[in-house]
Parts: sequence; structure tokens; C-alpha cells
Amino acid sequence: MKIHQSVLLVFASLATGLLQAQGLDPKALTLFKQPADVWGTYNGDYSGRRFSDLSQISQSNVDLLKIEWMYRLGIGPQRGVGGPTIKSTPLLVNGILYFTVPDHIFAINARTGEHLWQYDFEDKGGHLVGQRGVGMYGDWLYFVSPDGWFISVNAKTGKERWKKKIADEKLQYFTTMAPMVVKNHIIVGVGGDAMDVRGYLEARDPESGELQWKWWSEPQKMGDPGSDTWPNQAAMDHGGGMTWLPGTYDPELNLLYWGTGNANPVFAGQGRPGANLYTASIVALNPDTGKLAWYFQASPHDTHDWDNVETPVLFDAVIDGQPRKLLAQGARAGWFFVLDRTNGKSLVSKPFAGTGNWALGVDAKGQPIPNPAKEPKVDGSMIDMPAMGATNWPPPSYDPQTELFYLNATLGYGVAYLYDTSDNPEGYGGGGGGNFDSRSALLALDIHNGAVKWSHEHGREGGGGGMSGGVLTTAGKLLFTGDSGNLVAFDPANGKILWHQRLPQAVSNGPSTWMLDGKQYLIVGAGDTLYALTLARK
Repeated sequence: MKIHQSVLLVFASLATGLLQAQGLDPKALTLFKQPADVWGTYNGDYSGRRFSDLSQISQSNVDLLKIEWMYRLGIGPQRGVGGPTIKSTPLLVNGILYFTVPDHIFAINARTGEHLWQYDFEDKGGHLVGQRGVGMYGDWLYFVSPDGWFISVNAKTGKERWKKKIADEKLQYFTTMAPMVVKNHIIVGVGGDAMDVRGYLEARDPESGELQWKWWSEPQKMGDPGSDTWPNQAAMDHGGGMTWLPGTYDPELNLLYWGTGNANPVFAGQGRPGANLYTASIVALNPDTGKLAWYFQASPHDTHDWDNVETPVLFDAVIDGQPRKLLAQGARAGWFFVLDRTNGKSLVSKPFAGTGNWALGVDAKGQPIPNPAKEPKVDGSMIDMPAMGATNWPPPSYDPQTELFYLNATLGYGVAYLYDTSDNPEGYGGGGGGNFDSRSALLALDIHNGAVKWSHEHGREGGGGGMSGGVLTTAGKLLFTGDSGNLVAFDPANGKILWHQRLPQAVSNGPSTWMLDGKQYLIVGAGDTLYALTLARK
């Protein structure tokens, strides 16, 4: 088929216009209200709510959704993980989508799915478990490689600007998060395996990549605040507490909210008696200095690999008749927390997976009190939630219309074992021995009391699929997430299924939505393919 030269010129002009478009002004990033044609951070805005004010796609027409275009990655299997999987949420800026898998950045035309450019990096180690995306400041993108390089590239061309080493892969650090832009800071965190190293969070200069400040997940030395929750300096120096998912930010309070990972050694806690601050916590930091403002520990003295990096979601609501600035988290430890984000005061602390029997109740701060009888044992210890946690990294959502918090969870029972009984264990020191009565569930939690308002769940017997990816809610009274190989739209008020689209692979990222040229798009990653859906014409 011949294409007229004038048509080619139109396409060439459009592509050139996209590549010459202005970048993202960090001042345009807000807590709640984002422009309809921008998805400027991993979570869309600073709140982490993953709620969109767009309503062109609604309950009345969701059955007209169709795939507008799809973009399949043109890369082969990745070391140790097989085929590439899109876990990043694409940024949308000036009609261009930017998204990632480990070692690769892709820029495509958001209207057509046309490939614009691709950046490729060859890592020298590190964990290829996932890559959550890029951050953007002006005309520059920021990206982390599996082996600890912090990289800046030109958003128009993909050309590398510079790279700075921020983590040592020889110590089994790895970097997977989407860098987060806050004012003139690029915030980056780290992951780590079982080499018993300390977690940290860094702020880097957007122009040079140089370090502005570093916050460690453990106190620096004995005598510092929080050091009394560790037995000695050596335990703190090897204590874990990784920072591998993006946090959230309140510009008015000028506070950065971040989740920290589990303590190390992972399952064997006898060498680190105490609560082990600030692991398995939500921390509030000053983004200009890295100074700690307050903390809340979701799993004190964690011995089950319950990373507490799940998104600390920000919203405003009336609680007990009083308007409040709130933070909510569905924690991997199986508890739902609602805090006053100005000071960390607990308003709701309630298990959403089982009865939370790994805890004896909550302390005066609302933090769970670990039950010593439920710590890992040589002959196993059973808890009434999965041994490896009730939820994980896929992003949740908060809908201000329903005042419900939504997350994909795993329910059932689990057994945790202790392998290393020595006084000074190292590494994992144990493991989760399997799950029983395993069920995958989408849960809707009431922010006022933590009650499960509704759930959509099914068993996983015979290796069946379950809920997958993150959650998106919209003003069109819709909730989108993955379910057994389908992209599904639910009624967020009651959990009724309204529509579904079968995909070749399970939803693997957090769905997003935005408007271009008067048309609302729904974007979702499933395995190695990115899909854009829009409403079909009647």
C-alpha cells in the first residue's frame, strides 16, 4: 500500500513536535490535582491515591472500551527472570509515554504507540526482579540500573547525560524504584538481599547527580535516637530496612513519606532483640535535609520478611467529626493503618488478613505488639495470614467518592521456619514454609474503622490465577485492576464486575489514565506489552 508523501510529512512533523516538546516543570507536580494530560510521577501525583478526576469513561459506557493500540517490547529474556515484565507505571508528559523494564527506557507516542527512542544499559550484576519507572525534571529523565547506577538521560533523544554510582551490587544492593522528584531533589532508594547491609534513602541534585543528603534506616551509632531498639552497633550496621518503592509527599507540610523494608537477618531475630527501628516502618522526612520528623512501625522486630514499603497513601477526610490530613497504608504484615500525617498519630490499626494473630494487640502508638509464640521456629510456626505477607508492591488506590481504600491481597494461613538457631545468625536464617487455604482478593477497606466493606476473592487451587497488578479508581465510578488474566472494571462502591478485557498475560503494573485531544485513555502493562484502551464510537 502506498502512503501519500503529504501524509508522511504530517507524521514526521508530529514526531518532531513530540521530540521538541518542553519537559516537566517540578512545580507542576501537586498533591491531588494534576492536569488531565499529565501523569507526572510513578503514582500520577504526590498523594499515591491513584485516583483520577476523569469521567469520560464511566459506568454507563465502560462496555465500549476497546484496545486502541499495543506496544510490545522488542527485547529478549532477561538474566534470571525470563521474559521482560512491565512493572513500571508510564509517565505521560507532552504526549510522550516513558516507561521501563530493567536496563531499558522506552519513549513512545502516547496517541499511537509509535516507538520514538529506546535507551539500553548493560548492568554488571544486581537483581532484575523489576523496574518501577523513571522520574522527570525539566527535559531530563532519571533512572536506576539493577547494579546501582543512577542515570540521567535526555527526554527528547534518550542520550545519556551522566551516571553516578549510588549502591554496591557486590554487597547485594540493587536498585529498582522510580526516582521521585521533589522540588530540586531527586529521591532514590535501594533494595537489598540477604547480605545484612543497612538500607538508606538519598536525595540527589537534578543537574549534577551529586549527593545532597542520605538518611539511613538504622541509627548511625549507639546513643542516637532509636538505637536503644538494637542490642549493639554491629546489629544496626547489618540491620536491613530497604527503601525500594517510591514514597509520597505533602508540599504544604513539606514532608516526604516513605516505607522501609524488613530487618536483617530476615527470619532469625535472636541476634537483634528489640523493635529494630527504623525498619518495617513508615517514616516522615524533611525532603530538604533528610531529617526524621516522625515514624510509625508496622512490624516491630520483624521476623517474617514483611517489607513495609507499600505506598503510604495521602488524602484528606473527616474522622470522628474532625477534618484531618491523613495517611493510610495496607501493610505487607496484614494490617491496615490510618495515621494523622502531620504527626504520625494512629487513628486506625486493624488487621485485614485473618485476625492478625502474629500480634498480641497494639501499643499506645497503635503499633502491633509481636507475639513471641508466632516467631519462626525450627518445627514451624503457623499464622493466620500468608507467611510471606498479605500484600506487596502493586500500588493500592483511595477513592474520595467512596472513602474506601483498595488493595490486592493474599489471604490464608502460612508457616514460618527457623533454620539458623545460633546466637549470631546471618542472611535469611529461615523461610516461609508454604501457604494453606490460599485466596487472592481485592479488598475495599473503610478508612474510618478498617472494616472490609466488600471483597472479591477466589481460591488458587491447582495453580490458578488471581488478582494482579495495582489498582486505579476514577471519577467515572470505576475501579480497574487485574484478575486471572483479565483487565477488569469494578463498581468501587460494591465490587460488582462491570466489564473485562482478556489479555495474553496477567496485568503486571499499576493501571493509569489521562486525556489527550479530548479522548480518555486507559493504560496498562501485561507481561512484555503495554496496552492503551479508549472508548469505541457507537
